[in-house]
Amino acid sequence: MVKVIASSLRKGNVVEQDGALHVVLTAENVHPGKGNSITNVNMRRISDGVKVVGRWRTVEMVEKADVDDREYDYLYSDGEGHHFMEPVSFEQITVRDDVIGDQAAYLTDGMKVHLKTFEGNALSMELPQRMTVEIAETEPVVKGQTASSSYKPALLTNGLKCMVPPHIGPGIRIVINTEDNSYVERAKD
Repeated sequence: MVKVIASSLRKGNVVEQDGALHVVLTAENVHPGKGNSITNVNMRRISDGVKVVGRWRTVEMVEKADVDDREYDYLYSDGEGHHFMEPVSFEQITVRDDVIGDQAAYLTDGMKVHLKTFEGNALSMELPQRMTVEIAETEPVVKGQTASSSYKPALLTNGLKCMVPPHIGPGIRIVINTEDNSYVERAKD
């Protein structure tokens, strides 16, 4: 275990609280106009999967567990879970649906992701920050819309929804931010 400052906690970190290990799901630093800054953290207890809320002053020290963070290749998904392979040792690991969550929509064959494991169990998955996807369908452009002020909803081929500029249509490949499913730019390929 290593002590770190609370404001440095990020999604996927593993912390010890009340004698149990927790995976950080979201971490937010709040700076009120008056008083001390605080860090609000939503976590999942590893032992039983219960969601817990943690709150620390940003300068408090928190016990951070030393986890194994390695790159894995995504293979396939089935009833058991999602299967990944470590490219150097060819060791395979199966990750449960509750660990992957809504990030499963991004998984494609051969995709490289970072898995954090502790004692052989997968705790969290980190996707690449940006991904290129294709648009399946969008609403037609409304006359008078300008590219700078409005966006329209689009359905992506992986099943997710995203807001895109009016000039983007079906069949166009775009780059999106995987953290919040937001449009970044048109793909350059």
